[in-house]
Formats: sequence, C-alpha cells, structure tokens
Amino acid sequence: MPDPFMLKDVVPREELPWGGLAWYCRPKEAGLKHLVVIEVTLKPGQGHAFHRHPYQDEVIYCLKGTVEQWVGEKMHLLGPGDAVNIPAGGVHASFNRGPDEAVLLAIIGPAAESETGYVVEELADKEPWRTLLEKRGQSA
Repeated sequence: MPDPFMLKDVVPREELPWGGLAWYCRPKEAGLKHLVVIEVTLKPGQGHAFHRHPYQDEVIYCLKGTVEQWVGEKMHLLGPGDAVNIPAGGVHASFNRGPDEAVLLAIIGPAAESETGYVVEELADKEPWRTLLEKRGQSA
C-alpha cells in the first residue's frame, strides 16, 4: 500500500492559467478506489468555467475566499465553510470574486479509470454556457 500520508510539501501540484491543483488523492497513487480529492486554487478574477463530470458526483467545499459558484443556471456566492453538492452530470463553474486567491476542496467519486481518477467535459464554448459567460463578462 502507498504511504497513507499526503503532506503538503510532497503533494503533486499542477499550475493552470486560472489557478492550480493539488492532488491529495488520485486512486493510482493513493491506493484508494473510490475517491478523488483536489485542492483547487483560483486566482483573483479567474475560475474553472462551465464543465461537468458525466459519471461522477462532486462536493465542493470553500476553504478560503469568495467564490461565484454555478450549478446549472443557478448561482450562489460561497465563502469559507460553505459547500455545494453536484450530482453526476451536473454542469457547474467556479469563479473567484475576491481580491485574493480562493481555495476550494473538490471531492469527486466514484473514481474513474483514468490517470487522474476523474473525467471532465469542458462546456464553456457550448450553449447556454457560453452565453452565460458572456453575460457575466468572462470569455470562454
């Protein structure tokens, strides 16, 4: 079994144009079969535009900052301690609305047979999600 401790100094990290990911649980590395756990950092004014996980449920828990969270065409602002439950196939997006970095914890399951353990379908360039982005002043 792999080392069960995921200390912050050794967690695999990925930098993206809109923020970063810290992979606390990827099934192949962690030895777990059912969960993917990712710490998501959103830069000010940035976010992960509309997408969905076709076969996976997700819980997004806000650790830090103010996040404009969309589920379908509904939006709510999340702050530290707030969370959202997204069923498999649910379209969602997360945007940082604060002046500092926002940090989320994403818990996804069941894990998929992929390197990351999850499957994502980006939808920001499709309707009605593209129009929602344009209305709120963000390009796809």
